Amino acid sequence: MTADPAAPLSGQAVVDGLVALLDLERVEENIFRGVSPKVSLQRVFGGQVAGQALVAATRTVESERRVHSLHSYFIRPGDPSLPLVYTVERVRDGRSFSVRRVSAVQHGQVIFTLSASFQLEQGGIDHQREMPEVPAPESLPTLAERLVGYDPLAEMMNRIPRAFDIRYVDDPPWIQRGSGPRENRPHRIWMKADGRLPDDPTLHVCVITFASDLNLLDSVLIRHGMAARLDPISMASLDHAMWFHRGFRADEWFLYESSSPSASGGRGLATGRFFARDGRLVVSVAQEGMIRLPNA
Repeated sequence: MTADPAAPLSGQAVVDGLVALLDLERVEENIFRGVSPKVSLQRVFGGQVAGQALVAATRTVESERRVHSLHSYFIRPGDPSLPLVYTVERVRDGRSFSVRRVSAVQHGQVIFTLSASFQLEQGGIDHQREMPEVPAPESLPTLAERLVGYDPLAEMMNRIPRAFDIRYVDDPPWIQRGSGPRENRPHRIWMKADGRLPDDPTLHVCVITFASDLNLLDSVLIRHGMAARLDPISMASLDHAMWFHRGFRADEWFLYESSSPSASGGRGLATGRFFARDGRLVVSVAQEGMIRLPNA
């Protein structure tokens, strides 16, 4: 049986490719080089440059110190045909915390900046927001099943290899679009790497950083009954922040719940939470994106 040329690449081989994508080349003591996958994208995917920048930062910090937060800005679009150079500034190494600042450079210009803080493991008070009750991921349609009947959109999306198994709890934007705006309800997705990852905890953090930019701004669009690639809108990530609360594996199911508290001035704000399947809140995320309408 021959493979369907329209079907997306997925599974362990694609996950291994993601791991390789995050394995940067060390050029100098605080300088690293990364590449982009050979797919037909007009600009470098934001989750990729954020994940690679975090890899660069972690390689200058003692392994006992784990990242607990990052704050970043997307400054210029990245060129996927050229390598990205990441320079790391060792801002501070204290008794418990370390801070790193990373700049991603192409064509002699900074296209992205990231600041990350690392901490030695410590005890303390503990509480969290409760995980919502949702159907199990195995009971939900696959992404391919959700795309049935949306052939032009499926063709565009299938050009990009899928490193993640994604199961929408609620209707995805391209289906919600037919029902109109979805107000006062979050956007919920089960996700996991579509294959086994190595046991390196830092890698799992960088993989979920990559994944966090895949669907976050959809929570802005569904508030208005719109969908990327189907409506005449221009979108780009402007900034991205993450807080890592508890340990997790990115190759096990996690629930990504997001919502949009505000949109105005050609920008939309989205906030999200990652829950492990056992109910632990493991990551919080926030992002503002440019969302422009024609003639606006």
